[in-house]
Amino acid sequence: MAGIADLVIANGLVVNADSRRLAHVAVDGGRVTAVVDAAEPVPAAERTIDAAGRAVIPGGIDAHCHVAQTTGGWRTLDDFAIASAAALWGGTTTILDFGIPRDSSETPLEAARHKLALAAESRCDVALHGAVVEWDETVPAQLEELAALGIRSVKMYMTNRGSTMADDDTVLRVMREMVRLDGLTYIHAEHDAMIVDCTQEHASAGRIGIAHLHETRPELAEEASVREVLALAQYTGAPVYFVHQSTPGAIDLVAEARARGLDAHSETCPHYLVLDDGVYSSQFPHWYACCPPMRSPETVAAVRRRFADGSVHTVSSDHSCYDLTQKRERADDVRQMPHGLPGVETRMPVAFTALADAWADREAHDGARLLERFVDLFAASPARINAIPGKGTIAPGYDADLVVFDPAEARTVDSAALHMGTDFSPFHGRVLRGWPQTVVAGGRVVLDEDGFHDPGPVGRFVERRGYAEFRDASGTGVRVPSIADQRGN
Repeated sequence: MAGIADLVIANGLVVNADSRRLAHVAVDGGRVTAVVDAAEPVPAAERTIDAAGRAVIPGGIDAHCHVAQTTGGWRTLDDFAIASAAALWGGTTTILDFGIPRDSSETPLEAARHKLALAAESRCDVALHGAVVEWDETVPAQLEELAALGIRSVKMYMTNRGSTMADDDTVLRVMREMVRLDGLTYIHAEHDAMIVDCTQEHASAGRIGIAHLHETRPELAEEASVREVLALAQYTGAPVYFVHQSTPGAIDLVAEARARGLDAHSETCPHYLVLDDGVYSSQFPHWYACCPPMRSPETVAAVRRRFADGSVHTVSSDHSCYDLTQKRERADDVRQMPHGLPGVETRMPVAFTALADAWADREAHDGARLLERFVDLFAASPARINAIPGKGTIAPGYDADLVVFDPAEARTVDSAALHMGTDFSPFHGRVLRGWPQTVVAGGRVVLDEDGFHDPGPVGRFVERRGYAEFRDASGTGVRVPSIADQRGN
């Protein structure tokens, strides 16, 4: 019917990264069409959801997920249907996955096309990062083709020799190409020589099981690698994004580089905000096998403070869906066991709880507000840094990706009640705040008081823009093509 919206979220506290207001949000054709002051009448709609007393924020963007990932002899147990549904359960409406070559026979372009085909089953929108392991003369043309597909970032590992590690020559050359192509370089920063040496020393002493993981990958290895990569970024002029930063020193190095004018960004993950290395002496240490490992309580507290004060720019899950059988199989040797944690569904409540707790500890807030800071970390900055059009903001013209939640509501994590395709959560038994109550993705209500409403494989492939192009543009909402449309490219 003319003049009647598809959906209205009424009477909520609408929060963006830079503002809040009591308002009604009107949705039509999958996009936000109006944000109307709550003092005005509720617009007519086919369906109205009353959000009184609750916050309405942009749908989350998880910029670091590993879905259906094969690394060495291990494969995660999920697929895009499972992982994307879990993301929606957790208030995340867009995920960014990686096209990482599965072995030396697969090229970066082939790896990305493989992931793009798998992503056709996604329930939420998907963007992709490329990945380069080894430089050869075909890489520049492959990166050009990836950019033409809308894949405008490339990840490289500074460790994992013999599998995914890129050497310094490769990193430098790829950075130069990303500058040429107006792209973004993603970096896993851990100093490989330090880690190999430290791990070998522990193995020689018989201290190589999961209980010693945190001892084999010292904080210095992360910070030394960040320092080296920042030098390469300064030399090449490449924008750089550091994944899963776990130490205050690493975060501070990025902050210092930004103060010198470098385009550098810090990401952390929920587990580095609430879990410390005491988990490796717990009853289930294999629940916490990831790289970097959990750090000392003092380090965790310092990272959480930086999370609150603006030094960290995004929070991502680093979702990797192994199960306990896989984790236990080689828990005797951290060099052989699969590393990574399931987390795409719990990213919102863990991050919000950690931020709220850190906020409460701050002596002064400098006029900033908790919810606005959370929106920036959860949605707005991931959209801006990754040049994702039409996302991360509630405003006319933007995609109708919305989350309604009560910041005061607390729930206890029950791993058996989660939906990530595995049998554990590293946050099992924790009381967390910030769970989504209603989730709207692309204008569809996928989660409400009646439960989850599977929309089917409707997720779209999001073509990203150039890093500098997007930074310098207004970033207004733009429609994105479907994954099916992209598969023929």
